[in-house]
Amino acid sequence: MSIADQIRQKLIEKFSPQELMVRDDSARHVGHRAARPEGETHFDVRIVSARFEGLSRIERQRLIHVALAEELKSRVHSLSLVTLTPAEVWQEH
Repeated sequence: MSIADQIRQKLIEKFSPQELMVRDDSARHVGHRAARPEGETHFDVRIVSARFEGLSRIERQRLIHVALAEELKSRVHSLSLVTLTPAEVWQEH
């Protein structure tokens, strides 16, 4: 299973998201110190979940980091997060 699939699976299990996008952005970081030739080190995540209601941006990101602690300790060097509630998605439009 790829790291992206592991991230996706864990976030679905923990947050039951209405929207989830996990994009491997490693190709843009080739040559950086933590980049690996096989990729899967840098990810962009956009997640929309009711679980984030009433939480600050920092609290939401902390929850994601706890859920993905194993991946962040081993393979994942960078994780860019957009964490929204369903109501906040409506405000985007």
